[in-house]
Amino acid sequence: LGHGISDADTGQLMELHEGSIMGSSVAGVKKGQSGEPGELTGQFDLSQNQGVLYSNTGKGIFGQITNETLYEGEQALEIATNAEIREGKAHIISNVQGIERQEYEIEILKIYPDGDESSRDMMIRVTDPDLISVTGGIVQGMSGSPIIQNGKLIGAVTHVLINDPLKGYGIGIENMISEAIAS
Repeated sequence: LGHGISDADTGQLMELHEGSIMGSSVAGVKKGQSGEPGELTGQFDLSQNQGVLYSNTGKGIFGQITNETLYEGEQALEIATNAEIREGKAHIISNVQGIERQEYEIEILKIYPDGDESSRDMMIRVTDPDLISVTGGIVQGMSGSPIIQNGKLIGAVTHVLINDPLKGYGIGIENMISEAIAS
């Protein structure tokens, strides 16, 4: 996800003893607007375990896919370092309907310097008219949507700006990998 799962009442990260990765589909969209974040609503497929979760941290939930057929026939992307990330055009891959993933155009507005302990390494803005018409921009439930730039995986969507749903934050993949190794 690029950020951890926290208790709604306390804001504290929830302790993860064990967990499973399950398939899901998007059943509905509440469009975001200024002052009101939108959200994706979904349904989980509990019939098949896709993998195991082993860590919930401030920079992501980490686990391992164990279903060997899940991404069969798909090409892995090369990973970019933080130094390769540039302001400008990029894309996200997201699912906003059913189980279909689609690529949408975004712009990286600002890159924040290393050393920040949060999951906000870059500010992004949705520019794709198709995504804007369906969601209004970034909505809750899009966390973890991969950010691609110049054919490389550079990070993941993490947050929406409540007062401007076209904008949000992303975390660099290099930071997520470092956190996964440490956890």
